[in-house]
Amino acid sequence: MTEISSITVVDSHVHFWDRSVFVYPWLDDLDEISGPYLPHGVPTHIPGASVEQLVFVQAECLPEQAVDEVDWVTSLAAADRRISAIVAFAPLEASTTADILDRLQANPLVKGIRRLIQGETPGFASRIVAGVRSLGARNLSFDICVSHEQLPEVIELVDLAPETRFVLDHIGKPNIRSAEWSPWAGDITALAKRHNVWCKLSGMVTEADHAGWTHADLEPYAAHVLDVFGSNRVMFGSDWPVATLAADYETWLSVARSLVGESADDIEAVFSRTAHTFYRLGTGA
Repeated sequence: MTEISSITVVDSHVHFWDRSVFVYPWLDDLDEISGPYLPHGVPTHIPGASVEQLVFVQAECLPEQAVDEVDWVTSLAAADRRISAIVAFAPLEASTTADILDRLQANPLVKGIRRLIQGETPGFASRIVAGVRSLGARNLSFDICVSHEQLPEVIELVDLAPETRFVLDHIGKPNIRSAEWSPWAGDITALAKRHNVWCKLSGMVTEADHAGWTHADLEPYAAHVLDVFGSNRVMFGSDWPVATLAADYETWLSVARSLVGESADDIEAVFSRTAHTFYRLGTGA
């Protein structure tokens, strides 16, 4: 494992769940991470690193439970002050979208929205664009969670909502396991030209061979993201606890630290500054 030099971490992508509280159908076939997973499971101090702030990203409970999930995480934040922001679910194509966003915005921890696109059929951009545009008007960001083959339509969606700030989860989920490079790399280059888009250095180990991935497997993908977006638009995310299917928290943090390189400014940007700025941490706006 690469030794971690001293860094302050804002983790831009964590999940919590408790199946005795909410229903998560996607976990039915994932006994390894059935949980519960709660904030105390995220380490605060590990050798050379302090995990000081956490951004909770909706964990895909039943849609009708999503507002209650926000209230639940808000209660968790009262006990663990590291929870600094919530990325909530909202049904962006529904007639009730505005009312739900009104309710979510009343909570100062809610800084953004994630409505999963992964698995959607083509045409998703036109189905959700009105809701995504409304996020920009409300100063809410949108987390993009897709598979690599959906990236061309993501570019279309971004172009249709230029006033909304986007962040791409898990570097667009390239097929690292099979060492596929194209067309992912070209699509990432094109997406990075849209200056209202950021990218999370997250979810990489679960796109690689869970049991046999190596640093060398990940390095070209991370290098490309950092090259085209620049460190001021890249933020670290653990994707805990999903990432534990392939690596524990300390291992992924160590590997991510080595992937970013030795520039002090790049390290500060990726591990704290970018997420702090993007998610407006410490502000009620």
